[in-house]
Amino acid sequence: MLSSCQRGVTLIELVIGITVLAVALTLITAVLSPLFVRSTDPWHQVRASELGHSLMNEILARAFDEQSDRSGGLLRCDELALGAEPCTAEANFGPDGAETRLWFNDVDDFDGFGVEGADIFTNILALDLAEAYRNYRAEVRVRYAGSELGLSNRSVKRIDVVITTPTNSVIAFSAYKGNW
Repeated sequence: MLSSCQRGVTLIELVIGITVLAVALTLITAVLSPLFVRSTDPWHQVRASELGHSLMNEILARAFDEQSDRSGGLLRCDELALGAEPCTAEANFGPDGAETRLWFNDVDDFDGFGVEGADIFTNILALDLAEAYRNYRAEVRVRYAGSELGLSNRSVKRIDVVITTPTNSVIAFSAYKGNW
């Protein structure tokens, strides 16, 4: 005769316990899994910020326009009275011919520049940044924007850099480059 303190668990009780535990773990996992995905967002935002800032600095280091004097002289495009050439038409923004990123010499060469995939990301020295920026995307748009600042429209270009992280967060950067 078994006493009540020696009594075991029946198979049915064991199966019911396992089922209740499985349902509870499924619910807990379903609630916590979005948090796991979101936990990487700050890290991706920092990486995207580094990438966007670096790309924006690279663009701003270039000349205002193909027709502007790059040697620091007095001639700027659209100063026709001084014998300068007209600034590039906005419809002609983008690389000049078969130019590649390393040979872009003015801001509007970057218009339409888009980078997707780790194998394309390089720094200004052409060093591969594939591991640091896997699954990131970058897009650049350039347009005349002097009228936004109360100036002659073709005296300022607005540069917009949009970085998309692997979690599809979008981080946008904007800057103005003046023709002076």
